[in-house]
Formats: sequence, C-alpha cells, structure tokens
Amino acid sequence: MLDNGLILELASRLNNRVVIASEIDDGDLSGLDMEALTGRVSAFFSDKQGASILTKQILQQIILMIQEEKIPTAIEISRSGDFKPMAKEVDKKFGISESRLEKTGGTAADFTDYFRDRFRKLRDFVRANRSMLGGMLRGVDAIKQYADGREVSVIGMVYDKMVTKNGNILVTIEDENGTAKILFVKGSSPQAIEVFENSKKLVSDDVIAIKGKIYNKLVIVNSMAWPDIPIHEKKRTETDIGIAFMSDVHVGSKLFLEKQFGEMLRWLNGNVDSRKDLAGKVKYLIINGDVADGIGVYPNQDKDLAILDIYKQYSIFFDFLYSIPEYIEVFVTPGNHDAVQRAEPQPPLTKELLGSFAMDNVHIISNPSMLSIEGLKVLAYHGTSLDSVIQNIPNCSYSRPEIAMTEILKRRHLSPIYGGNIIVPSKSDALVIDEVPDILHMGHVHKNGVSDYHGTLIINSGTWQGRTAFQVKQGHIPTPGILPVYEGKSMTLSNVDFNNIL
Repeated sequence: MLDNGLILELASRLNNRVVIASEIDDGDLSGLDMEALTGRVSAFFSDKQGASILTKQILQQIILMIQEEKIPTAIEISRSGDFKPMAKEVDKKFGISESRLEKTGGTAADFTDYFRDRFRKLRDFVRANRSMLGGMLRGVDAIKQYADGREVSVIGMVYDKMVTKNGNILVTIEDENGTAKILFVKGSSPQAIEVFENSKKLVSDDVIAIKGKIYNKLVIVNSMAWPDIPIHEKKRTETDIGIAFMSDVHVGSKLFLEKQFGEMLRWLNGNVDSRKDLAGKVKYLIINGDVADGIGVYPNQDKDLAILDIYKQYSIFFDFLYSIPEYIEVFVTPGNHDAVQRAEPQPPLTKELLGSFAMDNVHIISNPSMLSIEGLKVLAYHGTSLDSVIQNIPNCSYSRPEIAMTEILKRRHLSPIYGGNIIVPSKSDALVIDEVPDILHMGHVHKNGVSDYHGTLIINSGTWQGRTAFQVKQGHIPTPGILPVYEGKSMTLSNVDFNNIL
C-alpha cells in the first residue's frame, strides 16, 4: 500500500489552502515536479469561488497542462573546432559607472530635494546651449519685472499646458521663485511653425528656455530650446571588436523563444555559418533587463508562465549564460519584470537571485548604468519610461521606439515625465543624462529600432519573447529574435535575425 508522503508534501506546499480529495494517492503524484504542480494548483483555484477541492479529474487536467508547457532546459554548446574568434585575442577594456542608489524616506522634503536637483542640473545644460537663443537667461520672475514689449529669455520647468480657444498653446512654467505664463502662437513663417510644433511636444516637468516679448505679464514665445545633447563627432574603436545588444529575454514565459535564443548562443560559439566573421568579433554583450518574466508583474500572469518559481526562472537564465564564450564580457541590468525594486534607479539582481552563479566575465549591474567600452560611452537603460513618453508626446509610437528615445535625449532625462513610472525621490536625480553617450541602448517595448541623433547611436534591441495577448489587443507587433551587433572600428550596425537562421 502506498504511503502518503507526496500528498503530505503537496498539502504543506499549498499551506492547506486547497483540500486534496481522498481519491488521490501518492501514485498519482509520482514523478511530478512538485514546484510546478504546486504553482499550477494554486493558479487553478486563484479565481475560483467556493471550496477549493483538488479532485482526481482536476489533477489530471493540471498534469496535462504541465506536460504541454514549454519549460526551457539548459543548452550544452561546445565551440566549433574551426572557429577562431578574433575577439578572443583582444584584451578587455571597459569600465562601469552604476547609478547612485540613495536611501529615502519618501517625505515631502525628499521630493522637494529631488526636483530641485533635477531642475538645477537641467537648467545648467540649457544654459550651456544658450547660444541657441542668445541673451542672458533669467528666472521666471523676470517676466513680472519688465514692461510690455521687452524681449526676455527665461528658463523654467513646465507645470501645466493647455490649448486656448484660438488654438494657441498656453504653458505655465515655474522655478524656485514662482510661476509665469508663456504663450505659443500659431504663425506662418518656418521658424514660427517649428516653434509651435515643438510646443505640442512639451510635457510636464520639461525644463526649457524660451525667448520672446512680454505682453500683459506673459511671454509671446518666438524661440525655444530643451537641455538637449550637443552635436558631437561619432567615435570609433581602435580595435575591430563587436558589441552585441539584447533585452527582454523573459525566461519563464510560455512565449520565450528558446530555439532562437539557443541559435544565438550557438552563433556566438561559431556553430552557425551565417555571419560567422561577425560572431568572432563580439567582445561585449549588454543584456538590458527583463531577463526573467517574473511573478505577479501583471494580473493573471500565472496563466502565461511556463515556470512559476522565480528562482528557477533565474537559474535557467544563468544556465544560458554559461554557454557564452568566456572571452565575451557580459553586462546584465534589471528591468520592470525582474525581482528587484520597481522604482528607478534599480539595484542589480540580488545575491539571493544569483544563487551559486558566478562567472568572471559576467557583470551584474544597476539600471541604468554608463559603460565605457573601448573608449565608447554606452548608456544602458531598460526603458520603462518609454511607455509614458509614447503616450504623451506626439509622433511617438511603439512601432518606432527610436523616435521616443530621441525625445529622451533632447530632454537629457531617462524618465522625463514624473509619475510615468516609479522613481526614487533622492537628493540627487540619478536619471539625468549627465554625460553625453556615444550609444544609448534601451529595450522594454519589444521592438527593434535604430537611429542617430547629434552623433549618438540609438539602439532598441527588441525581445526574445513571442507576441503576447496584450500586444495583440494593442495592435503592437514586436520584432523578436534579432540581435543588433555594432562594429566599433567601422561604425557599422548589423541586425542578426535568428528567425531566418533556423
């Protein structure tokens, strides 16, 4: 006669929240992954009303569901014998500057300090670009001090924006000393049209400089400037190395593209004929957040998961990293799906998640982080703020993430709309773009995109997850399974499509 050891273990894991029917014995549970079974039983009864009784029929349905799920397994890859990667012969040359993570009590004083620091930093960038407007840039109180007709240049932070009955745009700006009104009027000249179109893109918390004439205690604007990054010359690396970019792996999701991801790992090891020369140049790989799908990130997520244990999701992800050649330096940041604090800046993945994983060439870093790679400044940010930017700034869309990323560079802030995503209100705003990056890398929106703005290469590296039901409802079409690789010496970007290689 079978004992009830497995039944007792399942009951214990379920904390007796579900009654196990007497018709079930240990034989029905033999050989099953108890973690997966516990998760699926809990998920099955999570939205059920009335008594939670696990019958034999329900158990068989759950077992069938588990058997049909796609749970990725570790991939054992050996390097091709005829693969002679030039990157292996190149000495590593990199530095890491992580975000400043400060403790905060979330008090009103903390928020005041945060906005003051943010305003002062962005105001300094605007002043550095004052040649765009000409004249001395003053505070908003200057508007009330001068008579009508006086031309004035002012810096302020956008507090409010509205469209008037005449179709003009009235904006309230503020600084430490008060508030003032500025008006953008429709015009017919090329400059007037450009200024008015830019005013449509103004969002709350933008720091701007404006120039115009005072009329009835407000300024009729004729020119405007954001903090913006300066135009700069593109840099090239001395050595002919490649930097690969990746984000949104989502290990644990039923839609994780294990085949494409496996082919990418084989490609890095020289086991795929397509673009083998490029694979041999890859010296650095930046993985930009959402490496695991997480647990409870959104309602009813459990129905979309192949792996219901968060530690197992990370364990499998790190098993994949063991397959990356040891001469490739790998940088891993968290994202909004990862099991760290949601508020930005985000700390690195914790030791608890890492478990026993350790590789000298894998660097677990914060989100965001600035990397110095072979003389190039690479700003790595997961990109959660892209949602609010796309929703609030005209002409931005999920199909063209590089346009939203350009708007972020103009504002020199990684999360320009406060409240669009959770930010830690610290004394120093770590999301201000202090240094001008040579490359800005984001993910989050699951769509590949590339552009160049003022000499900065913009890259959104897409995803390794299939199209979700939410994306179908939104009409959003992701571009999964594509790996952007930048060759630093020739300044060439290639998108290696692992959907076509299969």
